[in-house]
Parts: sequence; structure tokens; C-alpha cells
Amino acid sequence: MDEEEIEKAVVAYLKKKGFKQTELAFQEEQQHNKNNSSSIHSANSQIDSDITKKILSLSELETGPERYQEEYSKLRSWAYSSLDLYKHELLRVLYPVFIHCFMELVARGHIQEARAFFNSYREDHEMTHLRDLQKLEGVLSPSHLEEMEFAHSIRLSKVNIKMCQYSYDLLLQYLHKTESITMLGIINERINFQVSPGQPGSISDDAEVVTLVASGHDASLINQKEVHWGLLEDSLEEQLEKTGGSVPDSEKFDGDPKEGEVEENKKKSVECGKQGASLKKLKKDKVGVATAKSSRTEGSTVTTASRVKPELALPAVPTEVEHSILEDLRNRVQLSNAALPSVSFYTFVNTHNGLNCASISHDGSLVASGFSDSSLKVWNMAKLGQQTGPSFLQGETDSPSNEHVLGSSGGRRSYTLFQGHSGPVYSASFSSYGDFLLSSSSDSTIRLWSTKLNANLVCYKGHNYPVWDVQFSPVGHYFASSSHDRTARIWSMDRIQPLRIMAGHLSDVDCVQWHANCNYIATGSSDKTVRLWDVQTGDCVRIFIGHRSMILSLAMSPDGRYMASGDEDGTVMMWDLSSGRCITPLVGHSSCVWSLAFSGEGSLLASGSADCTVKLWDVTTSTKAPLKEENKSGSNNRLRSLKTLPTKATPVYALHFSRRNLLFAAGAFSKSA
Repeated sequence: MDEEEIEKAVVAYLKKKGFKQTELAFQEEQQHNKNNSSSIHSANSQIDSDITKKILSLSELETGPERYQEEYSKLRSWAYSSLDLYKHELLRVLYPVFIHCFMELVARGHIQEARAFFNSYREDHEMTHLRDLQKLEGVLSPSHLEEMEFAHSIRLSKVNIKMCQYSYDLLLQYLHKTESITMLGIINERINFQVSPGQPGSISDDAEVVTLVASGHDASLINQKEVHWGLLEDSLEEQLEKTGGSVPDSEKFDGDPKEGEVEENKKKSVECGKQGASLKKLKKDKVGVATAKSSRTEGSTVTTASRVKPELALPAVPTEVEHSILEDLRNRVQLSNAALPSVSFYTFVNTHNGLNCASISHDGSLVASGFSDSSLKVWNMAKLGQQTGPSFLQGETDSPSNEHVLGSSGGRRSYTLFQGHSGPVYSASFSSYGDFLLSSSSDSTIRLWSTKLNANLVCYKGHNYPVWDVQFSPVGHYFASSSHDRTARIWSMDRIQPLRIMAGHLSDVDCVQWHANCNYIATGSSDKTVRLWDVQTGDCVRIFIGHRSMILSLAMSPDGRYMASGDEDGTVMMWDLSSGRCITPLVGHSSCVWSLAFSGEGSLLASGSADCTVKLWDVTTSTKAPLKEENKSGSNNRLRSLKTLPTKATPVYALHFSRRNLLFAAGAFSKSA
């Protein structure tokens, strides 16, 4: 019996280590011995018991669950007792080793031991990886590792860890010296080290020191692709400069020649009264601010990108819309850290926790909201408060009075009701002119509505699961969507099928945003990454890694060079599109960041959060210092908070800067908040 156990243990060991030729030779030898079993048995009737015990103990150590607990405990103690100079780098290894030890135990069927191991060491990682640990708590059997999306994606990809040469050598020396074969195997199979020469870096200078889901090798290759982040040729602000109505370089906002609103008088009544400044005073302000900004630009390392040609066939712009945009550019209020914007906040009341999203038109005259009861409602701010007159609801004179116009009490409603979706509405987006509105729903469809006719025009079907976000392009006509099916799609209004499908994220694509030149879109995902996609080819050209939770909001800077992303933990990160690196993390919110918006000239960033605040941040300060200087000082790589605007009890759902730099915000009053 001892002989059979030894032979089985040896075969199992050879299979595990991949020694196929040795295994075949051993099996041939076994077969030969069986044929001559009588003579061999008499010669080897007595086997050294010490050798038997040694081989069997080694076999048990290879597969025994206690091996994981013992070796991880020793590795943890060693890392925590290391020199302070190397400790913060060595501690990075513990979390990926911890979760892979847990999943290996579950995969081998040692459920009880896996739970005990998980509960023993989870406190070490709760501060930075709480949401991941909460997901892994649900893994109770080997089948869950395949069924759970998060666990499956982790097992399929390597963890990318940055570490200096000294720390890397120390780690390898420890693993070999202590013969921690199990830990060495996990680290070899699951971790990809990016070793840099010299001393350890700063603890907080790099958001990419540990990336759990994305493959670091693929990201590094993708981020080498060229990105043309410059603005479009012949944009309206460029035309304005050529014709003499000069707009400073720093005032260029998005290179978008197609935005506008036909109803100029309505827009003026909404915005001009709130801005409250004469044209003469605006011109004086422009001169002073332009001087300050020109001196700031000279000291900055930011360079102006060359103009690019559009990859999409752009729609024609009506003449009156061009005039409207040019007028807005001439009369834009210049913002800076000394001149903050006026804010108009729209508060929804009595929503009964049914409001899912809000969207504001470019001039703030229309506000749309999507609800859990599958309805979409649009308010006209110019007509809000009017209670008489047959034209109270625009374009609804022919609609059934009881269904659309009259409320439950018989009084006129203050909004236009759009019905058509068969599930909760999760996103809404106005076109650049304000005459069209898009909505996306859990029914996996996107609907196009006319705000002039108050009717549903098209239902777009292509996604297979709920559509979390939809956004019109800056020029209109084209729009992008993101879904639970892990894809983003590019559409045009005149086609019912998507033009491009962007696939690559490992989990839900939660938000989408267009680049200022319309040649790229950015997507934020539950896999904690942001990706930049080329609209023409459908290829991923950048992967931004650094967030520790799902990404909920995105915003592109007006000059096209930078992008901001907000996550579930309340962190916002500013990215450089050309390099794919995080320039600066923005820390200040205590809950989910649901909305981000850059001011017209790009000097300010506004962030709206579930913590019932709107924060204004100085963008120019963060992008002013060169990257090397930022790495030397931890204080230089933080955006400077200019002001925090608290609401009474209203989480902020949406933010939007008008072309004249008035900040609009919207949210639903919540007693629980």
C-alpha cells in the first residue's frame, strides 16, 4: 500500500510541475516493474519508512490547504517588519496574493479553509479594496469563480505592480530562502512586476502602482498609439479670430462648429438676466483676464496641438445657429480662480426616490429627467410657473388632454411627458441645438425624441442589456451609448443600426463622453478603467488605470488635451490624453461623483456628488507644473479646491456649463441625504 501511495504522489507531482517526459518515463518504468513484480517485490519488500513519510509529507504540502495559510502569514509578517524604505512597496504584493490564495482554496474545494483564511486577513485590505472584498464574499463554491464576473476576470488576467529593483530582489530572496513554493507559484503566475532602477518612489505619487483587473502588458502597448487631440479645423472661434472679433487662445472651448440654439431670444432671457453684465464691462474683463492668462500660458508647459480634420461627416450648421454661437463666444464671461461662475441649481421635489437622471440643454432653457416608472419628463424654464393659456405645453394641442396635459388633480402639469420606454430611464442627453433629446433605458433601447413636436421619432435597438448612458456628440447627429453588455456603440440619427461597436471592457460600461473634436469617445467601466476609442476604426487607443472603484462620470477639457473621471468612492482623476497618465487626483468628495463639467475656457472643473455638494477646482494650477516637479512633491499634484457649494439635502445629478459660462446643476431633494 505504501508503494502505491508513493507512486501516486510522484505522478501527481510530475503532472503538476509539467514534467511530461519524466512522467512518461516513470510510467514506462512502472509498467516494466509490474511485469517483473515477483522478483522486484522480493528485493524491495522492506522500504525505508523515513523516505515514505518524507515523500508523502511533501505531497501533502503541495496540495494541503494549511500551506496557503502558513506561507501567507509568514509573507505578511515579513513585509510588515521590513525597513520603512521598502515596506510600502512590499506591502503592494499582499493584496493580489491574498485574493488568489483565497480563490485557489475555493477552486480546490476547501471552502471552510478558504472562508477562515478570508476572514483572518480581510481587515488588512478593507481600507483600499472594500468593494472588491464585498464582491468576493459571495464566492462559496468553485462554480462561483466562473459565474461571478469579477472573480472570473481576476483569474484570467495578471496583476501589474510597480516596484524598485531593491524591493524586487528582497522579495525574491525571501521566497527562495524560506522555500515558500506556494507563494512563489502564485506570484510567478499571477503578478507582472514592472521593476524600475534606483530607490523606491513616493508612496502616493503614482495611481498605477497596483492594477488588479487590466493587463498591464496590453495597456502599455495600447498607450503607445498616437492620439490626435487637437481641435477641428475651421472651428468657429478660429473664424472669429480671423475676422477680427478676437478671442484669446485660452478662451477656446471645444473646437465645435456645430453647437447652437435657434431660439436666440429665449436663450438671452434665461442667461443674460442671470449673468447681469453689460457688454462694455465684459470687454474690460476680457482684456484683464486675457493678459493674466497669456502670462500664465507662457509659464506653462502646455503646448497647442495642431488642428485636425474630422473623421466623421459633419452635418451642416444653419446660419442663424452660427450667429448664435459667435454671439455667445463674444460675450462669454471669463472665469478664473479669482472669478468664479454664477450657478443656477434646479431642484426636483416629491420624486419619491424615482429620479434616475437629469440633463440640461446648452443654454439651460430645458431640463429633462428620467424616472424609474419608465417616463421621461421635460421642463421648459421659460414657461415654468405659467398656469394659464392654451399653449402651456409646447406642441401638445392635439394630444389627449387627460393623458399629457392634466395632472391627477385636474390642474395643468408643469412639464411635457414622454412615454415609450418599458423600463427605468437611466440617461438623457440634449442635442447641441436643443431640438432633439435622447434617452436610454433598462429595456435595452435608446429613443430619440423631438422637443418641438413632443413625439418619439426613432427607437434604436442594438444592445442586449440595460443601456446605462447615452450622449449626443458636440456637433449633434451622432451619439454614443454604453451598456451592461460591456460594449459602447456609435450611432447616427438616420440609421437604426450602430455604426461602430467598441468592445474590450471586462465589466459594465457605465458612462460615455465625446472628445471635443468628435474623433474619439471615452468610456468608464465597472472594471475600474477608462478607455479612449477611435471613432473611425473602433480601436482602443488609450487605457487609463488608477481608479479603485467603478467610474460614474467623465468630462473632456475644451482644448481636447485633458480628461476628468469620477468614481464611486468620490475620487476624481485628471488624465493627459497624449501620455495616458494621471496628472493629478482630486480628493474631496465623500460619496459618488455623478457629474463633471469643464468651464468654457477650461480653467475650472466642476464636480457634483451624492454628498450634496458642488465643488469647483482650479484646473490651470494642476496642469501648470511639469511632471517631474509633480513627482518630487506630493502637494503639487493635487488640484486646488476653489469653493465648495453645499445644498440643503440635494445630491447633484447633473452639471453643465453654458457657452457663456453659467453653471447649471440639477438634483433631487432627498430627506435621507
